[in-house]
Amino acid sequence: MLGRPEYRKALVFSGLIGVPVALIAFWFLVATHELERLIWTDWPKDLGWKQAPWWWALPLLTPAGLVVGVVAARFPGRGGHVAAGGLHSGGITRQALPGVLIAALVGLPLGAVLGPEAPLIALGGGLALLFANLARAPETEASTALLGAAGAAAAISALFGNPIVGAVLLIEVAGVGGPQLFAVMLPALLASGVGDLIFTGFVNWTGFETGSLDIGLPKPPPLDGADVLWVPVLAPAVAFLVHWAFVGGRFAARFVATRTVRNTTLCALAAAVCITLYAVITDRSPADAALSGEAALADLAQNPHAWPVGALIAVLVFKGLAYALCLGSLRGGPVFPSLFLGGAAGVLLAPLPGLGLVPAMAVGMAASVTAALRLPVSGVVLVVLLLGNVDTVALVVLAAVLSFVLVQRLPPGPELVAPVGRPAERTTDRTAH
Repeated sequence: MLGRPEYRKALVFSGLIGVPVALIAFWFLVATHELERLIWTDWPKDLGWKQAPWWWALPLLTPAGLVVGVVAARFPGRGGHVAAGGLHSGGITRQALPGVLIAALVGLPLGAVLGPEAPLIALGGGLALLFANLARAPETEASTALLGAAGAAAAISALFGNPIVGAVLLIEVAGVGGPQLFAVMLPALLASGVGDLIFTGFVNWTGFETGSLDIGLPKPPPLDGADVLWVPVLAPAVAFLVHWAFVGGRFAARFVATRTVRNTTLCALAAAVCITLYAVITDRSPADAALSGEAALADLAQNPHAWPVGALIAVLVFKGLAYALCLGSLRGGPVFPSLFLGGAAGVLLAPLPGLGLVPAMAVGMAASVTAALRLPVSGVVLVVLLLGNVDTVALVVLAAVLSFVLVQRLPPGPELVAPVGRPAERTTDRTAH
């Protein structure tokens, strides 16, 4: 294939379009982050409050639902994929770009419990096809798929700040290799995790050295047996909860499909009510239960003692409910809210006998993001990158495999249906929830 001139041209063009796509993705992320900070932090302080008041989400998410509903009903591409159906790498055309941008730039900063990764994938793929059209490149089915994947990878790498995460995620999302990929990869992933666990254990127990790539950075306390024993308990429990959030999202999507504008607005209002109840019950900022959870996850990891047990339980309940509603009605990605919910569950359960904070968060995050995406390798790579702690890799692998196996056996919920008069979204068994 490398010897074919058309493939070499596509390879060069993919590298070239990575530049403008990454730049646009960068400014898209800057815009969403700055708008979130302005709306949820700066405006409340400018109006004299220490934090956003308890009712803050109600006048924000309701009009956001109205706008997204109009986009989903009237714009080409429906504003992007429904998040309850998992991540998709195809199906977005250049004509869908305006709807994707409007739905994301309105919904995400105004409090949608979703992340920016799905709009970025759609944005990157659509921009790549747009640039190819402007350059009058030949449009074939193979070239469209190749350029769409290249643009999506460039955009998603800008989000995670790591090209490996973007490449692995797109490989699994696109289904390269089909079902055989998972049939081969899952046993290999499990065996590698067990092998790493046994190997690490023998190094710690015997004191012998076999050579290492360690360059001397400080390490956390080594894993012990209790950390490993808690994995089969915690990972399925977290995966079970996240899975049912997706089932709820699928029911919300069916509800929205009947009368798109009205019911999208109602779902957004219901999510705002959940966020409001969290703020009233805990006397904390409603931003904890709103938004993607990306900023809140960092605060949770750095200051876990600032979160009382009641606040952790409340954020799991009310953010989880708002997450389910947003999955089926608004537009965005499922990654960061699932990571936050898994991290919050880990902090809540960290005081269990023999369990520590870092292992608990590692298991919770790996189980939750794998249950959300049904992409075990991507889940492992992403969580390891976020933790920056190679000593927990074995726990992350075991949690991801257990989560993946469990959610594959649970009922996926109703099929996604399109709004009246529109074709249904394409989903696969791999990404369907």
